[in-house]
Amino acid sequence: MQLLQNILQNVNVLGTHGPLGVQVQAITFDSRQAKEGVMFVAMPGVQVDGHAFIPKAEAAKAAAIICETLPAQLQEGMTYVQVRNTPEALGQMASVFYGHPSRKLKLIGVTGTNGKTTSVTLLHKLFRELGYHVGMISTVQNQIDEEVIPSTHTTPDAIRLNELLAKMVKAGCSHCFMEVSSHAMVQQRVAGITFAGGVFTNITHDHLDYHGSFDEYIKAKKSFFDMLPKNAFALVNADDKRGPIMVQNTKASAHFYALRKAEEFKARIIDNTIQGLHLEVDGQEIWCKLIGAFNAYNLLGAYGVAVLLGEDPMETLTVLSSLNSAAGRFDYIVSDSQITGIVDYAHTPDALENVLNTIQQIRDPNQKVITVVGCGGNRDAAKRPVMADIACRLSDKVILTSDNPRFEEPQAILDDMQKGVKPLDFKKTLSVLDRKEAIKTACMLAEPNDIILIAGKGHETYQEIKGVKYDFDDKKILRDMFEQFGK
Repeated sequence: MQLLQNILQNVNVLGTHGPLGVQVQAITFDSRQAKEGVMFVAMPGVQVDGHAFIPKAEAAKAAAIICETLPAQLQEGMTYVQVRNTPEALGQMASVFYGHPSRKLKLIGVTGTNGKTTSVTLLHKLFRELGYHVGMISTVQNQIDEEVIPSTHTTPDAIRLNELLAKMVKAGCSHCFMEVSSHAMVQQRVAGITFAGGVFTNITHDHLDYHGSFDEYIKAKKSFFDMLPKNAFALVNADDKRGPIMVQNTKASAHFYALRKAEEFKARIIDNTIQGLHLEVDGQEIWCKLIGAFNAYNLLGAYGVAVLLGEDPMETLTVLSSLNSAAGRFDYIVSDSQITGIVDYAHTPDALENVLNTIQQIRDPNQKVITVVGCGGNRDAAKRPVMADIACRLSDKVILTSDNPRFEEPQAILDDMQKGVKPLDFKKTLSVLDRKEAIKTACMLAEPNDIILIAGKGHETYQEIKGVKYDFDDKKILRDMFEQFGK
């Protein structure tokens, strides 16, 4: 419980009405949770404006109402605070309310189109092995040491984020590694948060349905580095041509890693097989369990973070060589007849191409590649034909199917994907609307030693249709089909 006047200490307040000495027990932006002792923040939304629910918060006798526009009629005995920007104010207030937890540990944010989840997972595992108490905030799950806390967003809202960080501080965590999405930057979910460092993995076309253009998407990613303090570091993938753009205006110290250039943190792939990667990192050879050039970048980025945080380079490399990837990231099983089934979260053109190129590099000439891929509904439709084209170009057989259709008709999504199938590829492409049937079909078509890639959902254990999440686990279904067909 804190006084409202203390919670407002960092907020750009335009005006107030009513006493500021009221006690605040909790903060919410959901009017259904507004009640005595709870402060309501009216947040502008994409579909609904929280200002429309101010009367509901007033009726519930909320402790105070924070808004950008004051209601025409102010209720007697109610405290109102008008601010310039409620999302920004929410972040700043949540940080104060929970005792500035981000200042009490070393918080490292990872942003980019691909590699965020694997990067934070590697860093969490690495620093645990190095003897630290560590937190993680990711798309797959949140963790405090080994305690798993379910994740609903890549980057939680400001209240949930500060609450999580406060729990980590209470548990004795010295570090936290978190994904920072472009949505989170635009929606200012990390306002008021203090980062000790930031990592840029790469950027390719994604979320254009939300950002409107690729330039706006780049600006959203760049804004994370613009907010880093001068005592933080910014570690950037120099092989991505937009890497240097990310740190043009940062106050943090800029550092670079690369596979193709001579940078501060440099790696070279010696060998890349289904068993793992043989790398040379800063002159030292190591063998890692992760597969593919994209994972060489993830490993190198994690190594760079550890060194910048003062860890011993050799000890860091030794631990990295023993680590596995995140769930649903090039996650594979091998059947009795030596069919390799790979489940991967690849849901962007770049990610799909990376995974398929990796398979092409490690497969034997006589192994066929069968790819099962879909695209999500109510998301960037422009990438659908592109992903189908990539799958056809780099696979021997392609099965287009449903992903998370959400509120779109699955057939309409498949129709968009089919536009990317060239006439020469018609014969090797099938469309199977039901995802389970598509995986079944791939298993029936596969012969001993073939490779099946099931792309798009990775770690997800559900399929979202018309607002309902149904149980659906690609890896479990794949394993069941192998058993069913005696493969």
